[in-house]
Amino acid sequence: MPIYQHKQAGTLIQWSLAAVAVLVAVLALCVPAPLGAGGTVAAVLVICLVLFHSLTVTVTADKIVAAFGPGLIRKTFRVENICGARIVRNPWYYGWGIRLTPHGWLFNVSGFDAIELEQNNNHKFRIGTDEPAQLLAAICKVAKCEK
Repeated sequence: MPIYQHKQAGTLIQWSLAAVAVLVAVLALCVPAPLGAGGTVAAVLVICLVLFHSLTVTVTADKIVAAFGPGLIRKTFRVENICGARIVRNPWYYGWGIRLTPHGWLFNVSGFDAIELEQNNNHKFRIGTDEPAQLLAAICKVAKCEK
């Protein structure tokens, strides 16, 4: 049973991908391209839209899960492997989606706030959120970590 669960919509990602997919599809119909390249690009953009339209973070007694869209792309952390967590603010150039940053991997769909998890193996991972205080409280409740 979840102690915390929150789904953050990636509104900018949704609108951007949808607009570009429609533009590419219209151009593909108007301008001939070899082997249907425009249709392929539009299809890839729609797939990205489905996969990355939101980020759901779930905290249970034994794990923390960050899952994009329908959950095909996800990262799961065992609570016993978390030794610290803190609220951080990502610079704008870290972007959205899945990124490797100087502070470890980042899952983010919108905004700049995140929770940085420190694992027992000294690896760090950032989870973007629009509810940093609530997510940190839930993680620290189950992981008994330092804030």
